[in-house]
Amino acid sequence: GVWGGINPQGEIEMNFYHESDCLPAYSERLITPDGSIGHEITPEDNEQRDVTRHIHSRVLLNYHTARAILEWLEDRVAALEEEGPPDMYDTDAGIEQ
Repeated sequence: GVWGGINPQGEIEMNFYHESDCLPAYSERLITPDGSIGHEITPEDNEQRDVTRHIHSRVLLNYHTARAILEWLEDRVAALEEEGPPDMYDTDAGIEQ
């Protein structure tokens, strides 16, 4: 994802991040009567979900650079639309049978 806005210097600030579920502090597994490993028991409340956000890059753009990037993106999107946008959810894409 991306989070940001216009900073006090009048630049567009974008912070790119990814999120992931937090790992539990520990987990336990049941041992079945035959000695095999059973299902996992976690200490956490299943109703609560903790998420960690990692910001991996920060981009600052002045007005002119932002305008140039916007125009560049519009050109790329127009080119995609001329070709027909690829079907991102086609599970058979790229698979020869």
